[in-house]
Amino acid sequence: MSRMTRSKPQVEPEAIDAETAIQQIEALRRQVTALQRISSLGLLAGGVFHELNNALTPIVSYAKLGLRNPDSAYRERALKKIQEAADRATTITGSMLGLSRPGRDPNHREPVDLGRLVDDVVMLTCKDLNKHNVRLDVLTPSRPFARVNAIQIQQVLINLLINARQSMPEGGLVTLRLATDTTGRMAEVSVVDQGVGIAPENLRRIFEPFFSTKNGPDDVGQGGTGLGLAVCRDIIEAHHGRIRAESRRGKGSTFTLLLPSCPPPAAAEPRVGAA
Repeated sequence: MSRMTRSKPQVEPEAIDAETAIQQIEALRRQVTALQRISSLGLLAGGVFHELNNALTPIVSYAKLGLRNPDSAYRERALKKIQEAADRATTITGSMLGLSRPGRDPNHREPVDLGRLVDDVVMLTCKDLNKHNVRLDVLTPSRPFARVNAIQIQQVLINLLINARQSMPEGGLVTLRLATDTTGRMAEVSVVDQGVGIAPENLRRIFEPFFSTKNGPDDVGQGGTGLGLAVCRDIIEAHHGRIRAESRRGKGSTFTLLLPSCPPPAAAEPRVGAA
């Protein structure tokens, strides 16, 4: 007697493979973004620790002076100095912790004061720039708000400032400018360097993954993977913004971020019971 076998239902491997591939690509994208952020943190750590030490030094000094001086007015002034230094130390550690632990939801957005965000980025990068004889000029003709993931935008700006510094091996000037564009609907952040510039044939490709104009990592092992600008583009486009680059060989480069602006939280949410 012949044995009848049931045919198994046909599975569509192509559909399953496509869905799996999308999930894997998204997971890899998150990992690359995290690794790029950690790489920047390692580069900035020395300078940040120096800044933190500078903030802690007056705390110890004024505490000792206050204990020795019986004058109540002097002690009050000493306590104010201690509080100012402690606030600065808190800001430094808070910024570093935010970059190292950005939260589990990469899609989180909230109204952010971009002026304050720029201030935090300057605080984190200033020592690294100074170490390489790079002067940073910060211009904020306006300080718009935007609904963003603050840690991700900080990551983009830190990457652009590191790139600008690397383009000037002998040092120079970098200008960081924050303003509102001519339409009034977009916040505009630009990083301008006086570096070696980018050749026209390379400028079209700089946001491609794994494409790099650098020969390799710099003296501290930063750069050369071709992933930094690709990550920056992905982050900005996920915020419904744009990133553009302009450059001339030997004349420097300008990278500009455009992010949809929003009202400050107090203006966006009218008070209950207001007339």
